Amino acid sequence: MARIAGVNIPNERKIDVALTYIFGVGHSNSKKILSESRVNPDSRVKDLSESDLEKIRKIISAKFKIEGDLKLDISQNIKRLKEIGAYRGLRHIKNLPVRGQRTRTNARTKRGKKVTVGSGRKPAAQKT
Repeated sequence: MARIAGVNIPNERKIDVALTYIFGVGHSNSKKILSESRVNPDSRVKDLSESDLEKIRKIISAKFKIEGDLKLDISQNIKRLKEIGAYRGLRHIKNLPVRGQRTRTNARTKRGKKVTVGSGRKPAAQKT
């Protein structure tokens, strides 16, 4: 397995797909990296030379924020939104969807397991 940016990349995958295993590198960034390093996107990771891998490592480290740095930035941005009391920050605090999705139905992933609430009526007193 090749190791790029602290992530083991599977040998059997094509390099354009394998780069997406790195947090912060999607398909479009993967294509940019490969075109800049002049590596064939259809080649498998196991077929790449060490010099090709080194080119890719240099481009990623120089031009992209990935893995731990990116996760740190994201968490700091969310923390900032919470501190300033922005609407999106309040939604994060309440653990609700942030981007305008409906919550009357759906939103189960964010809100958790369904909790059934009773009808609110007390049972009628029994007659003797």
